Amino acid sequence: MNGYKLPLLPPKAELETKPVLRQLAKSHRALAELKGYAATIPNKHMLINAVTINEAKDSSAIENIITTHDELYKAISQASYRNPAAKEVARYRTALWQGYEMVQGRQLLTANMIIDIQAIIEINRAGIRKLPGTVIQNETTGEVVYTPPIGEQRILKLMSNLEKYINDDRDGADPLIKMAVVHYQFESIHPFYDGNGRTGRIVNVLYLVLKELLDSPILYLSRYIIRKKTEYYNLLQEVRTQGKWEEWILFILKGVEETAEQTLAMAKSINAEMEAMAAEIRDKLPKMYTRDFMELLFFEFYTKIAYIEKGLGVARRTAVTYLEALEKEGFLVSEKLGKERIYQNKRLFDLVKAQEILKAEG
Repeated sequence: MNGYKLPLLPPKAELETKPVLRQLAKSHRALAELKGYAATIPNKHMLINAVTINEAKDSSAIENIITTHDELYKAISQASYRNPAAKEVARYRTALWQGYEMVQGRQLLTANMIIDIQAIIEINRAGIRKLPGTVIQNETTGEVVYTPPIGEQRILKLMSNLEKYINDDRDGADPLIKMAVVHYQFESIHPFYDGNGRTGRIVNVLYLVLKELLDSPILYLSRYIIRKKTEYYNLLQEVRTQGKWEEWILFILKGVEETAEQTLAMAKSINAEMEAMAAEIRDKLPKMYTRDFMELLFFEFYTKIAYIEKGLGVARRTAVTYLEALEKEGFLVSEKLGKERIYQNKRLFDLVKAQEILKAEG
């Protein structure tokens, strides 16, 4: 058993077909609108944190790692929280952030960076597969549908070729088409013993940032893939067996358009909620209101006394007074987790959960 003889990139097929070019225009337009709106939000981390919490949850769900928003919130806010699935999802979000920082710092996306991202997700340094035996099976029947390339040297050669394809734009190919090709190739190489799907979905958004189609990692295809999971895996296999590149690329491009529109709606909702809460706080607690304070409250689902101390440069007693006043007025809900009291921005929390439900129904 030698595994699939995966060709090197670029693909020999014609990728820029008429249907692809028509969809490409729609996908670029949706992405540009999202990028433009995101640029108007003063604190980009506010949106990134809100979007990545759903992405971490959804991407892990594809691999049958299931957790709730409540469990994930506790895992993120408390280092000692013991829920294995929630901790695993939280690591995915950490990997996203670190991958983003690496790409921003180096302006490259390399095979070694991808290995580092997978290591964060899986908490191990097993790296590239060295032993045979890895197969992709039908979840229902257990039938082996795909055997990825076997042999460390062969996999390293394919990853080196993928790295070159990602970073070398002299071919003039459209970056969204290349993203679809990169995703197919990475999933087909299947370079790791575990964490390939989650790592591959992080690579998608890092590629968009690298090519400046987005300024920050705020677009993810995981919810789209969950809804169309059977089609996703069938199309991947049809590229391998029948060379159906057009159908695969159209699938990914439509996912980009749909997801960009959903993320834009979420961004607008979060911004509107922050403005509404700001107006209420100005009305009820005028001495407390500052723009910096509002951005701290929407930076994450939760805040802590220490965050307010540091963020506003105030004494601990003042930070406690602020947070207790906000809780009394119903803006925050507090909970004792371990030795710390955590103050949850329930409006933001509920809004992001509601957006996930809307995406699932869409």
